[in-house]
Amino acid sequence: MATLRLHNSLTRRIEDFVPADPRRVTLYVCGPTVYNYVHIGNARPYVVFGLLARLLRRLYPGVVYARNITDIDDKIIAAAIAAGVPIDRITDRFAAAFFEDMAALGVDPPDVTPHATQHIRQIVSMCERLIAAGHAYAAEGHVLFDVASYARYGELSGRSVDEMIAGARVEIAPYKKNPADFVLWKPSTPELPGWDSPWGRGRPGWHIECSAMAAAHLGETIDIHAGGNDLMFPHHENEIAQSTCAHGGRLFARYWLHNGMLTFNGKKMSKSIGNVMLLHELLQKHPPELLRYLLLKAHYRHPLDWSDATIAQARATLDGWYGALRDLADVEIEGEAPAPPDVEAALLDDLNTPQALSIIAELATASRRATTPQARKTAKAALLGAGAMLGLLRLDPEAWFKQAGGSADALAVDPAEIDALIVRRNEARKSRDFAEADRIRDELAARHVAIEDSAQGTRWKIVNPNEHAA
Repeated sequence: MATLRLHNSLTRRIEDFVPADPRRVTLYVCGPTVYNYVHIGNARPYVVFGLLARLLRRLYPGVVYARNITDIDDKIIAAAIAAGVPIDRITDRFAAAFFEDMAALGVDPPDVTPHATQHIRQIVSMCERLIAAGHAYAAEGHVLFDVASYARYGELSGRSVDEMIAGARVEIAPYKKNPADFVLWKPSTPELPGWDSPWGRGRPGWHIECSAMAAAHLGETIDIHAGGNDLMFPHHENEIAQSTCAHGGRLFARYWLHNGMLTFNGKKMSKSIGNVMLLHELLQKHPPELLRYLLLKAHYRHPLDWSDATIAQARATLDGWYGALRDLADVEIEGEAPAPPDVEAALLDDLNTPQALSIIAELATASRRATTPQARKTAKAALLGAGAMLGLLRLDPEAWFKQAGGSADALAVDPAEIDALIVRRNEARKSRDFAEADRIRDELAARHVAIEDSAQGTRWKIVNPNEHAA
């Protein structure tokens, strides 16, 4: 069996991936808090680690991939109060939007999608175990994790407790033994959502939710835990502490993977400077596959910069690849084309998507040099198989070129009308009425339709003005 190598954030080195049980490989990815649409940076771990799940399924007979939904949180409560509706009106709406947007991006769906509100019993039980083991304590309706009781706290992030307190700006509350102690359960006033517990009516803290859901669906020790590197502290650090202590010192996750953040024109995305881009809106402006390509373009552990230039470059690259497939439209491929071995080898090397995309570019170039029927068939199969492995090149080439933007306005023009105009233009050219031919070309250009005369005839495509603005 091919060896998968992954960078383990806990050990800070690339290691061979060896699952605890090859018959049941477990993967947990932190999902969204559903109080609004996710931004494009939120989508990166779901694209990248969905690809990891796809790769694991090629290697192992049984994979259980869990990606949670956080549907109880102070941000959700604030959004519900502002809208004057129950929290489930907020969470149902934005969870549905999240699933729709992920499907549009071609994100591999998880096997399990646990919701925090469906695991209150497990959360309360975990709190009780932590208290009984001396790792948590109740105070004024709260349950708090006692950081001093876990000597290895800070091992994942590599920070001291003092550094973590300063960096996290933690609440200094009178009921805390230590400023670094974090909330497992908090009280709810009558107007706030809450559940009965041994400590009074309340609701869970964010960190305990993921620990309880991971244990419920994947077991006390999981193979891979993944998410954005902004979650390394405090979320993942706290997950390790509470899960390890709740399970008698048992290892929580054997491998930790973290993806880098997105920047916009070199600057961190931030609501305060107004450069946060919502995925839901971007999907209305750009083809979903273009967004997916951009999210895979840089190595997952590195930062990824988003700009008008990167969007234009991505469109040009995909146009080139789809152009190669369009030139092979007469070649029939039976069944699903397999991924070339070197593409899989690149992904086995710590999900090296830049290398895999480079191979696809080489395959597209090679396909244009293929002349014999067998060479053209082999070239098309390799290009399609490589693309499919990364969730790319899934459209018919003509559909790709004739889509105006995202799924909402794909084929926004009438193809029959455009074809008729092209026929009229070609007839005008044959009769040497070049003024009429030029007028029709200008009319098409005004509709954002570019035409290309070739040996195969006149082709057209939408020139999307959205590709020049994020």
